[in-house]
Amino acid sequence: MITKQLTHPESIVVVGGSNDIQKPGGKILKNIVDGGFNGDLFVLNPKEDLIQGIKSYRDPEELPQVDLAIIAIAAKYTPEIVDFLAHKRKTRAFIIISAGFSEESEEGRFLEDKVVKTVNEVGGSLIGPNCVGVLTPQHHSVFTKPIPKLDKKGCDFISGSGATACFIMEAGIPKGLTFSNVFSVGNSAQMGVEDILKHMDENFDPENDSHIKLLYFESIEKPKLLLKHASSLIKKGCRIAAIKAGTSEAGSRAASSHTGALSSPDNAVSALFKKAGIVRCYGREDMISIASVFMYPELKGKNIAVITHAGGPAVMITDTLSNWGLNVPAIKGKEAEQLKNELFPGSSVANPIDFLATGTAEQLGVIIDHVDQKFDHIDAMVVIFGTPGLSKIDDVYEVLDQKIKSACKPIFPVLPSTLTARDEVETFVSKGHVYFPDEVNLGIALSRVFYTQKPGDLSGEEMQVESKRIRQIVGASEDGYISPENIQALLDSVAIPRVIERTYYQKETLLNDIDQLDYPLVMKVIGPVHKSDVGGVSLNIKDAETVLSEFERMMDITGAKGILFQPMLSGYELYAGVKKEDKFGHLIMFGLGGIFIEIFKDVRSVLAPVNKKEVLNELKQLRGFKLFQGVRGKAGIDENKFADIILRLSKLVQLAPEITELDLNPILAECEKVVAVDARIRIEK
Repeated sequence: MITKQLTHPESIVVVGGSNDIQKPGGKILKNIVDGGFNGDLFVLNPKEDLIQGIKSYRDPEELPQVDLAIIAIAAKYTPEIVDFLAHKRKTRAFIIISAGFSEESEEGRFLEDKVVKTVNEVGGSLIGPNCVGVLTPQHHSVFTKPIPKLDKKGCDFISGSGATACFIMEAGIPKGLTFSNVFSVGNSAQMGVEDILKHMDENFDPENDSHIKLLYFESIEKPKLLLKHASSLIKKGCRIAAIKAGTSEAGSRAASSHTGALSSPDNAVSALFKKAGIVRCYGREDMISIASVFMYPELKGKNIAVITHAGGPAVMITDTLSNWGLNVPAIKGKEAEQLKNELFPGSSVANPIDFLATGTAEQLGVIIDHVDQKFDHIDAMVVIFGTPGLSKIDDVYEVLDQKIKSACKPIFPVLPSTLTARDEVETFVSKGHVYFPDEVNLGIALSRVFYTQKPGDLSGEEMQVESKRIRQIVGASEDGYISPENIQALLDSVAIPRVIERTYYQKETLLNDIDQLDYPLVMKVIGPVHKSDVGGVSLNIKDAETVLSEFERMMDITGAKGILFQPMLSGYELYAGVKKEDKFGHLIMFGLGGIFIEIFKDVRSVLAPVNKKEVLNELKQLRGFKLFQGVRGKAGIDENKFADIILRLSKLVQLAPEITELDLNPILAECEKVVAVDARIRIEK
């Protein structure tokens, strides 16, 4: 819980504040003073009476009541002073910048737990330990630089790493990126990134709060909390970008199913971000590019006009936009000819609009006005303008400043001459603009933002299923892979279409039914996980003699418990599966199936529960989606039928959360017929 004393304290004490501004305790005190904190400010230091002009107390007993305590002393002394302030001085907010806690040792974890227990007892807020602090318009409680000029239209930044927050601000501020509030949560002993975002959502003021949220995670401990409040903020008009570091753990760990082999915690992170509407970033510059796009009006369509005086960069961004799914459409007709007549001979308006190295500021203004007012099929502009250093270009950037403020369509400025035209660029930034130094990074960022789906309904689809039967089957099953009969019953309970199967465990039973079998058929061994690898699949069997010989052969396979009989079907092979990921819930994966699933890995992932719009959108992003549309005269696949299977899987795992792995592979699809052929389900209670 974030208390008022953390965000709007009337009094602050810096425990361990000093005159040495090379130390965290001294620097954080100086930053609070320089930041103009207008409440009561105290220092607790046993050696001084006055520190940086601020009253310092040698004995905690002499301290008055104080709202917020910033702790900059050794970890071993911290629990005692927190306990005193919380219980004797009614302190309800703590920022602990000291290290030496859970990040260092078990002894440190013990100290950290004591602090958290104390703060929780009084209903207080704790940021840290092991953090750089909190930066808000009310108080600059950080010991680091840079300290940006805060702007309510800037970015709220919540980071699990203080250094990363500093480095992103360091690189973003010169480009014009501004910030509103910065929270460094350190060890997240009481509150992590998700908790701060929850507070921002529950207290969101659309008139005064930032509409841009940047998040940096080293771990996501509360994914469901993140999903709830990120999607809520985005529905309120916010835009969110996030980095999740630590993606290289043995993600595709050894697993006993195709889904287990394909899934990983990082897949779950990506699925969570997609579901919430968060743009995922993969590094500092990536986040800065995405955040800079956020600072401009939202792109409403895919058609971009590229305006430039330099051919090379225009070609590169045109390639990038085209390759990433945006368009640089041709500009032609009477209006285009009128524009061309106002430019120097040799200029091109075909798009990119190249008005040559000799182009003037006045011509740039004319071009922007034409694109904004007369070319209705264009949705936004990218303006690339640098200089070889022969003359000043203040007039060009002055026009760009005015047009960005007045044009109806978004204008994204690429200013590559960050050294040669440094003064002009800095003047442009000082007028409240963000610029992009690299056109390719801008093109990629624009596309990723444009194609990030807005969050939908998080509750999933309603449908009629046999919930009591599902609970009975799961309740009666032991941990591990369940029997074919129970698998069939579970699939039938949620109406997932499947082939009609028979299972035989003894040759005598098979002999009784041998005359009733329909040919051709398929035989599959029950027991071994990867049937094909052990010769446990036999196809296109057409007579009883082969049935009996294959039965005897397969029952000799190590681990064989029985043989499954199915009709021989044809069609495209698809796949759907479920993997339960710790804390995230069930990750549903689907795509091309059969033996190619682990070769091509053409698979999409969503977090349950899912809705139909979400599933269909992911389906269309499969590289093999053309199969659904039909190829070379061969009929396609009913995508709605396949999507319905995904929705029913989602419902199944909602009702049976004990399911840890589930495979439907293959699912055979031919026109409107989409049928599960082979299934495995594992449960853990």
